[in-house]
Amino acid sequence: MEHTLLLNATFEPLKVIHWKRAVTLLFQGKVEVLEVYDREVHGVSIAFQLPSVLRLLNLVRAKNIHKVKFSRANIFARDSYRCQYCGDKFEVKELTFDHVIPVTKQGKKSWDNIVTACWRCNNKKSGRTPHESGMRLIKQPIEPKWLPHVTITIGIKSTPENWRDYLYWHLELDNDDT
Repeated sequence: MEHTLLLNATFEPLKVIHWKRAVTLLFQGKVEVLEVYDREVHGVSIAFQLPSVLRLLNLVRAKNIHKVKFSRANIFARDSYRCQYCGDKFEVKELTFDHVIPVTKQGKKSWDNIVTACWRCNNKKSGRTPHESGMRLIKQPIEPKWLPHVTITIGIKSTPENWRDYLYWHLELDNDDT
């Protein structure tokens, strides 16, 4: 069954919702319809086209909408798929991530303590700091201020054509299965 793209009042994508939730929001008067599917929904005394894109009438403050999700893929993208010890570029399957300050030494799982590493360098460094292992970081890890990896998780096989004008490729969308 179809899903609906929900936009904030500012036309920024918020999330993908189930069509039943979209219809509920519509009848509650909380949204306006911007795009529809060719398909109609029929009730006992009503028929209308299924909404494809909705815009909230009131602004919703979205949490962390411009914050980069901390993930393995985004760490690799931030580091340009280069080992931060030897500097060589690798395919994803040949990469791992490394805690600059190991967890055993109170190293945290954070943007400024995790870097991309090849398996060889990661094994060489082992559970030591770069200084203890005689290795040097190419650059200090920091939290990106831009989204290095475009991720749109919508839980459907293909994005409907009429969503494309509303999707900004620097956002991550969550699938709401309600």
